[in-house]
Amino acid sequence: MSKLEALAREELIAGIALREQAARELPAPLVKAAELIGNAIRDGKKLLLCGNGGSAADAQHYATELVARLYQRERPAMAAIALTTDTSALTALANDYGFERVFSRQVEALGQPGDVLLGLSTSGNSANVLAAMAEAKKRGMSVVVFVGRGGKMAEAADVVLPVPSDNTMRIQEIHSALGHVLCTLIEEYVYPLEEQPAS
Repeated sequence: MSKLEALAREELIAGIALREQAARELPAPLVKAAELIGNAIRDGKKLLLCGNGGSAADAQHYATELVARLYQRERPAMAAIALTTDTSALTALANDYGFERVFSRQVEALGQPGDVLLGLSTSGNSANVLAAMAEAKKRGMSVVVFVGRGGKMAEAADVVLPVPSDNTMRIQEIHSALGHVLCTLIEEYVYPLEEQPAS
């Protein structure tokens, strides 16, 4: 095995223990988050998502899974908006108000009582996500967070999904898995598959 092959193998297996820990510790908060978001969607409300960098990509990814579909089965679209996608809004808000308000201003414009905000941050201390969370709370919204070890975001959220690591890459890998599971649970909670008759 070459040095690069050994490195590839090491990187591929590095997150296994962390994912096993998530499997032990996070099913209950995942269900709580899914029910919170699912009930909002059932009531005609929506999910807003935000994060920076890789977390911004995750926010867009999860919103797409809900608006489009996760599995190859038809069900109605679910209302989810990533606050990371409108470059005109992001740059105007950053220019006029500072980068810390790029998400909170959008929550002010779009958020309604009963909506849910999903904030993502590997550090758990992203200032612009914290500002969005504060605005969401002012507007009667619930807040779910995906974080690393916790940070300030964990202290202010209704549901916390923490990944006990300081390695940004590993945290992002687990966040990706958590996002897929969360979308699966929301889909099943809001639009459950009919039980198949016994054969």
